[in-house]
Amino acid sequence: MRERPRRTELIVAFAAVWITLSSRWAQAVEIDFIADIASILQQRCLECHRAEDPKGGLRLDTRDALLAGGDSGAVVAARQSNESELIRRLRSEDDSERMPQNRPPLRQEEIARIAAWIDRGANWPDDYVIETAAAARRAASASHWAFQRIRNPQLPKVVNKDWSQTSIDRFILASLETRGLTPSSPADRRTLIRRATFDLTGLPPTPEEITEFEVDRSPNAFATVVERLLASPPYGERWGRHWLDVARYADNKGYTFIEDKNFTWAYAYRDYVIRAFNEDLPYDRFLLEQLAADQLDLRDDPAALAAMGFLTVGGRFMTNLHDIIDDRIDVVTRGLMGLTVTCARCHDHKYDPIPTADYYSLYGVFRSSNEPAVEPLIAVPPDNDEYKEYDNELRTRAAKLDAYITEKHGQLVLSSRKRAADYLLAAEKARHRPSTDQFQAVALKDGLNPTMIVRWQQYLEKTAATHHPVWALWHALAGAPQDKFAEQAAERIAELSKDCRKEDRRINQLAKTALEDAVPDSLEEMAEVYGALLNRVNQKWQGLRQNAETAGQQRPVTFSDTDEEELRQVLYGDDAPPMIPRTFGWSFFALLADRKSQGEYTKLVKELHSWKTTGSIAPTRAMVLVDSETPYSPSIFLGGNQNRRGEPVPRQFLKILSGAGREPFRNGSGRLEMAQAIASASNPLTARVIANRIWLHHFGAGLVRTPSDFGLRGEPPSHPELLDYLAHEFTRGSWSIKRLHRLIMLSATYQQASIDREAPWLVDPENRLIWRMNRRRLDFESTRDAMLAVAYRLDRSMGGPAVDLFAAEPALRRTVYGVIGRLNPSPLRRAFDFPEPVATSPQRTTTVVAPQALWMMNHPFAVEIASGILRRDDIAQAAEFESRVTRLYLLLFGRRPNQEEQLMARNFLQGKSDDRNEKPADEISKEYVHALLMTNEFVMLD
Repeated sequence: MRERPRRTELIVAFAAVWITLSSRWAQAVEIDFIADIASILQQRCLECHRAEDPKGGLRLDTRDALLAGGDSGAVVAARQSNESELIRRLRSEDDSERMPQNRPPLRQEEIARIAAWIDRGANWPDDYVIETAAAARRAASASHWAFQRIRNPQLPKVVNKDWSQTSIDRFILASLETRGLTPSSPADRRTLIRRATFDLTGLPPTPEEITEFEVDRSPNAFATVVERLLASPPYGERWGRHWLDVARYADNKGYTFIEDKNFTWAYAYRDYVIRAFNEDLPYDRFLLEQLAADQLDLRDDPAALAAMGFLTVGGRFMTNLHDIIDDRIDVVTRGLMGLTVTCARCHDHKYDPIPTADYYSLYGVFRSSNEPAVEPLIAVPPDNDEYKEYDNELRTRAAKLDAYITEKHGQLVLSSRKRAADYLLAAEKARHRPSTDQFQAVALKDGLNPTMIVRWQQYLEKTAATHHPVWALWHALAGAPQDKFAEQAAERIAELSKDCRKEDRRINQLAKTALEDAVPDSLEEMAEVYGALLNRVNQKWQGLRQNAETAGQQRPVTFSDTDEEELRQVLYGDDAPPMIPRTFGWSFFALLADRKSQGEYTKLVKELHSWKTTGSIAPTRAMVLVDSETPYSPSIFLGGNQNRRGEPVPRQFLKILSGAGREPFRNGSGRLEMAQAIASASNPLTARVIANRIWLHHFGAGLVRTPSDFGLRGEPPSHPELLDYLAHEFTRGSWSIKRLHRLIMLSATYQQASIDREAPWLVDPENRLIWRMNRRRLDFESTRDAMLAVAYRLDRSMGGPAVDLFAAEPALRRTVYGVIGRLNPSPLRRAFDFPEPVATSPQRTTTVVAPQALWMMNHPFAVEIASGILRRDDIAQAAEFESRVTRLYLLLFGRRPNQEEQLMARNFLQGKSDDRNEKPADEISKEYVHALLMTNEFVMLD
């Protein structure tokens, strides 16, 4: 029977077929140099082979440079791709030869396209120079509007000088006049107060408030209304909800394994946000507290620690540390600055000037920030025996968990030093296998820890990139074939020894002597030689340290001999594999590679969490981050894979926003320094982004219609000078959001009517020039809260744990206090366009779909609201029919009914028809009120 081909042979055969087919395909299609070749060279090659300091002396940015080749000679053979060194290096299976180095290889179709281009003569447009991708991004970003400093623009000149009420109007009117358009007439007073009240509080105005505004003829009447609304507690609930969309707020974590699925104290963050808006906390301080409250002087106000829920209420992504950090980078950069930084996780951003290095600089900040085992309190605890007993038990459980972490961490560190030979061997073999990013690694049969193997693997890759005295021999010998290992080992030791007198080629003499004394026959024997050497040095150092401690010596113990100290650093240096940080939570769970240890750790975590959250008097705590004792030193993950490390990067802010004087963060994780850079008036994005969002929530569309993408692919502002004016006024006005509301709402622009007009509609159908106010649909929260408010059913109490709005006996509190599930939001919320809280949400989509109308028509909640309205004293006790209908219209629509509507009401309520002869009068009245609730006028805002 014929032997089946081995898997390796099948793979090789498949690759050969693929290369052949790819080559034939490339030869069959037309090759466009700019689109097909220059783009590949720019994105994949010019980072190393550019005009400035080209590696190997090879430049690939011009035709002459390509044909000239590099230090080792020509790389392209005219019309002979198979003879071209460039193609050979692109296709090489040897990691040390294949290009690009330390990067994912080119796809086979890309290589085939380059080969076909060479075979056709390597045509190249005259004098065409390929810019590096980074240079192209720099050139584009240099003039991009969002990266320019915020200016205080001059007010434009206008013809109609009587219309403007504020400076905002001058910018709007100037744009209209250049297109030959005029603004709309002012909205009537009942429309204006209804618009303002919903905008600022998410609730309808009362009939009394409408009447008071209508009769107030003072020039400051509307300003008085705005001040009253800004000072009311519902303002914080309404605008806090807008911010919770940005913060991807939810009351649970999504998929998780070792933790409780719920965020016990997420509501503390929600309450902090509402309070911050009501108190008009300056926006720059608001941001600082949400990013680094743990490092601020809170002036004896620990409640502000709850602000850090902004970072910690995100999803848990099956407890994958890297995804959690990615989510935090996204909510900070896209949520606060309108930059899609997380697009640079695997490669340089394709459009914006955000290199992968910048992503991993921020990754290092958040990797150096951990959630503590016991969160801080947000209020002073009671001073009584009951609380002291609770606190003692809490400390006992926390200490038990801490002791377990210390024990297991110590065992792992000690084992990784004692078994250096085993880890070296496993790591070297792993370097030449396809790498994976496993979430839950289980201990290998030989007891080696998978995470520690990865650390040794990354260490060897790092030392292979540059000459290292200890590991120069290891890397020279590791690739020797097994059948000639000893022979080649002796030769290579001798070769390296000749050149070792040069300082930059020095070899650790202890390692050299050990290998010469026992020339290894295999990679396994070489690992044993190195392991024995490291163990001897470690034992000697332990003796020195013990003697130093006995003598009371305080300074660190090191070897005076350079070779011994180099070997000690392998086990104890800052980047030594055994020096794995001591952590808590998901990152520590990943270090436990056996089921028994994982089970014990999970048990201790749950016992502590249970006592923290459900003890007899368990207080509310803040979901914070705190800096690690030893900050994490980040490096680029090649292709986003944590097992493939590239160049190290410092923890620092984004280059495009830092200028030439950028310096690494110096204090701990750098989180506070990052927050200060974001909440700075010199940052051109932060103030623009929030000013645009506030405008969006007042007009239904932003001046920039991509509110979380201010990059090169985002839409430019419709009124750039106006956006800069708002941002400048915002920072000049102490970062006050309430002041920005006043600027916008007191303008003639905001107070326009929403009626369509044919002439401007033909010129600007999307109303980008804002020639009228946009008609808007109430969102889910405002619709539900308005229904409860008009029925006198709304519970106005504020704060506290989330409630179930959709239970059999639903809570009647404002919708902002309802439970929000991350992975299972209620179908009703989805039907009304509530955003999925899996990521930061810049704005909500608006739809008008059947499920919305069906809920208003058929749900018991809507029917009960109609009954509740009829039970109101001002409705039930109205003496005359007309006055009752008038009161209903004022209550639901903010206006009085006209004669036709009064007649229609009378015919419906008092008329006779076959299908209603047997219905009670109360039932008919409820149907009438229910019908009014279902009208567009109730759920739309003019």
